[in-house]
Amino acid sequence: MTEEQKAEEYRAERTITAVLKEEQQVDNVVRRLIDRGVPSDHISLMGQNFESKTRITGFISKKDVILGGLRTGAVFGSLFGSLLSLLTGMGVLFIPFLGSVVAAGPITSVLLGAASGAIAGSAGAGLASALATLGMPKEKAAIYETRVKAGEFLLMAEVPASKSGEYQLLIESAGGEEIHINESTLPRACAGECGGVEDLSPEVRSHQSETAQKDFVASYNRVLAETNDETKAEHQAWAEIKDKYDEDDNGVWSKEKINA
Repeated sequence: MTEEQKAEEYRAERTITAVLKEEQQVDNVVRRLIDRGVPSDHISLMGQNFESKTRITGFISKKDVILGGLRTGAVFGSLFGSLLSLLTGMGVLFIPFLGSVVAAGPITSVLLGAASGAIAGSAGAGLASALATLGMPKEKAAIYETRVKAGEFLLMAEVPASKSGEYQLLIESAGGEEIHINESTLPRACAGECGGVEDLSPEVRSHQSETAQKDFVASYNRVLAETNDETKAEHQAWAEIKDKYDEDDNGVWSKEKINA
């Protein structure tokens, strides 16, 4: 069975979140999860102190990582090590109260505000606010934000409900702490190809005008057809929206730029 066939048969229903103290622990648990059948596009990571982050200095300015400024593409493939290259949607972004973080996987869409709106819609929102919108207890979300700020790493794995206990033990045995299980997976803009704006998640639609939604769908489907990578397609679609539109006073991308 090919990797693509395995991914098609994989049914993620819950999200396990944990904190790991050392990058070596993160590397270990990610590789073990993949070896045990979790597709790489169902694993998310976030941290400030990945060893390869020092290589970013001089390449990416503060302007590049301002709120909503997550960038993706070949540049990240050349800047990050083998661990992050296993995952999808790598990027660097700036989160209020936390600062610049390296992120990979579906969680980057949430942090963009594309799914929850928690960061895009509020200058005062931080990581804890974004995680709380996913259904996490506020106390647990605050712990995750504090520990990432202290230099530790956040890991999220979307897994089948029937195997959540097995994967939880795997993460714990690899050093995972503060484990929490959500009864859902992380939000995506679309599940596969978007048939139209009606297929967009309510959170995405609430942050875009009708015209922007149509542009988003067109971009998303184009990149998805080229890459078969939903995370990359969503990131590219958001990048094109932010190149073409400005936000209005309500945080909706609706004001078409004159030079677009």
